[in-house]
Amino acid sequence: MAMPKQDTDTTRVFQGLEDGDSSVRLRAALAVGTTPDPRFVDKLIERCAIEPEFHVRDMLTWALTRHPASTTIPELLREVRSERAQARSQALHTLSKIGDRQAWPAITRALLSDADDEVARSAWRAAVVLVPEGEEPELAAVLATQLGRGERETQLSLSRALIALGEVIVPTLRAAVTDLDPRVRAHAIATERLLRDPDAGFGFAIEEAKRIVALGGAGKEG
Repeated sequence: MAMPKQDTDTTRVFQGLEDGDSSVRLRAALAVGTTPDPRFVDKLIERCAIEPEFHVRDMLTWALTRHPASTTIPELLREVRSERAQARSQALHTLSKIGDRQAWPAITRALLSDADDEVARSAWRAAVVLVPEGEEPELAAVLATQLGRGERETQLSLSRALIALGEVIVPTLRAAVTDLDPRVRAHAIATERLLRDPDAGFGFAIEEAKRIVALGGAGKEG
């Protein structure tokens, strides 16, 4: 007895998402997003956790956003608690793209300070998208505990997340300028400068901030 066409199509997509050729996986993810089907949600999420190619992961995320949030969000919320760092990172990234604030309680302090930089960065981006109105100052305070962390790319991600919260971050940054750690002080100064002058560029802002810290300044404009 021949397999029904729908089952055949499903099998073909599942095989495509696992193909050794990244272009085949990309086309399979595109096909799922073009014709959403709740049967594919678990497979898309499973693949996000292990997919090595960035452009394919991005298409997997897009495909997930094409499905109803009521179907995807419960699965993604489970995934942010995964032991696999990429699973947590991609789930957070997808939640930020869906943008449904019912996911906000899942953005925990533990995720915002995750030991894995990619997970933390994804959590920062998701947090500023999902934070409920009025809770921005509290989020800014938690994000500020990560000032000075990592290399330039990670620091830029944190600065962008903080700046997305707007003027509510200023008191938190001013407090961080007095931190005992010079990396924290420099990062806080650079972030405030970028808030004031978005066109300054992070590289310039952080180097200028380091000079200010080295000279013992507080970085406040006169």
